[in-house]
Amino acid sequence: MILLQTDTGAGGYSSLIFLALLGAMFYFLLIRPQRTRAKRQAEMASSLEPGDRVQTFGGIHGVVESMDDDSVVLRLEDGRMRVSRRAIGSKISDGD
Repeated sequence: MILLQTDTGAGGYSSLIFLALLGAMFYFLLIRPQRTRAKRQAEMASSLEPGDRVQTFGGIHGVVESMDDDSVVLRLEDGRMRVSRRAIGSKISDGD
């Protein structure tokens, strides 16, 4: 019977370094950009004013008619619609 002895001292550190690098890569490629996008969207939603032209995440275009804490009333071509502030995807400038 032959027993093979393996040295696992360096293997522990290399796997720990690999996990740390994987965690850092995950943070910089996924978590950080998502937080940045969420922060920009929240700032845009809080800066809405009546008269702003907006587009919802669902693709609906309208003009902000009135607002309260949680929702926005949009004036559309054929009526009005109440949507959540979080549903507003972007402001549309006059040049677009």
